[in-house]
Amino acid sequence: MRLHIGGEEAKKGWQILNAQDATYVDFVGDCGDLRQFAENSIDEIYASHILEHLGYQEELPKALKEWYRVIKPGGKVMISVPDLDALCRYFLIPGLSQKDRFHIMRIMFGGQMDLYDFHRVGFTEDFLREFLIGAGFRNPKRVKNFSFFDDSSSLMLGKNMPVSLNMKAVK
Repeated sequence: MRLHIGGEEAKKGWQILNAQDATYVDFVGDCGDLRQFAENSIDEIYASHILEHLGYQEELPKALKEWYRVIKPGGKVMISVPDLDALCRYFLIPGLSQKDRFHIMRIMFGGQMDLYDFHRVGFTEDFLREFLIGAGFRNPKRVKNFSFFDDSSSLMLGKNMPVSLNMKAVK
């Protein structure tokens, strides 16, 4: 099984777990509680712009340990989060309009359009790598993109300013 956590686009070969029920959702649940899945039962987990919604003290480490538990040995986790380093650089570009700065701030802190749209942690490559290693994952590597879904993992500001940090790791 390939599990898309937080997914909003049905795609052959992928099952979707989302906190909110919809026609395209296969499993309703919390990304930090995967009890509905057996240990070592998932080949791959993909999550785009999900982990930043978790508190970094308890919720984030717990979720990643759950993901590790359900992924088969040799399986992969593929994660996209807002890239705090890049967003900070973009925010400080001289002459950037107020509208553009506000848009960047919303990417950093969430759009706050509903109960689930608040960000509680910012990620740099080093931060995400350490969280992955802390959960047991091996060989965390940054990648340019995943191209599985039309989602925030490939979001750009302008033509050449990617906003996402994309990493993969192995169990």
